[in-house]
Amino acid sequence: MSDELLNLRKRIDQLDGEILARLAERAQCAQRIGEVKQGNLYRPEREAQVLRRLGDANPGPLPDKAVQKIFREIMSACLGLEKPLRVAYLGPAGTFSESASRKHFGSAPDFLPLASIEDVFRAVEAGHADYAVVPVENSTEGAVNVTLDLLLANPLKICGELKLRIHQHLLSRAVELGAVKRLYSHSQSLAQCHEWLNRNLGGVLRVPVASNAEAARLASEDPESCAVAGEAAGELYGLNKLAANIEDAPDNTTRFLVIATHDAGPSGDDKTSFVFSARNRPGAMHTLLEPLARHGVDMTKLESRPAGGGLWEYVFYADVKGHREEPAVAAALNELDERAAFVKVLGSYPVAAI
Repeated sequence: MSDELLNLRKRIDQLDGEILARLAERAQCAQRIGEVKQGNLYRPEREAQVLRRLGDANPGPLPDKAVQKIFREIMSACLGLEKPLRVAYLGPAGTFSESASRKHFGSAPDFLPLASIEDVFRAVEAGHADYAVVPVENSTEGAVNVTLDLLLANPLKICGELKLRIHQHLLSRAVELGAVKRLYSHSQSLAQCHEWLNRNLGGVLRVPVASNAEAARLASEDPESCAVAGEAAGELYGLNKLAANIEDAPDNTTRFLVIATHDAGPSGDDKTSFVFSARNRPGAMHTLLEPLARHGVDMTKLESRPAGGGLWEYVFYADVKGHREEPAVAAALNELDERAAFVKVLGSYPVAAI
């Protein structure tokens, strides 16, 4: 072994010791903050600010995302010293919702897989979970309507968001495509991989199931079957990856929301989500949206849903840039409230930092 290599390894050992000492000091500071601070220990806006600052200050050679992921885990572990958060998600274990939950909160919380999005909302409202992560839209398949409906009907707030690249894999106990006779997957994943499946498994029976994790479980019990699912589900059930990244759209992404009994304070780069209904008269939508344009508020999303109160009655979900406490956003929302039949602010929260 060369002298240079030995010296480099000694330097790494020295740096590891310094990093460990600084981690201990950081954890002690975090504990003290927990003793001093009143209310929620988890502050979405503060964590978003820290992650953005570290990404901007990163000198390399590690990519910004790698640095942010490392510090995401450090913050998660420090927060868990006080009291582990309880985070609900759409289960079972191995779903993309679990991957999204771990991406946003790190690995320290207690994660609660639940059977439906309705159960996820109910767990937070009843105090069985502190936070929940729910899918709200996919870049190829559109809105998750049950989440939109529950946001309207429920008192909970949006306090965060994240985006997860969705990579679908063909998983099986078999070692080659020709051996499989059945394919299990969630209906949305089947749609996301429709063209690939038609080209490569056109004659294989497709069986829709409740989740991709359930598809992987079924495939693990049947050597003549396969599943379309994510990597986490494949690892959980010990399946072979017959084909990777089979989604038809290479940028396939799902946006998730973090919900709680509170939203977030201003972080400097925020969104505000709200839902409203228009009075049934000519030019109503123009009248409602005009204050946003006049106050210079940038609307990034507008989507309609049946209101459920009568035929052809709709509510509209909107996202705008900025926090509800910012003067321009506050003024626009106040005018909207005066003009609309109904307005509900769903929350202000940091734009996804990772």
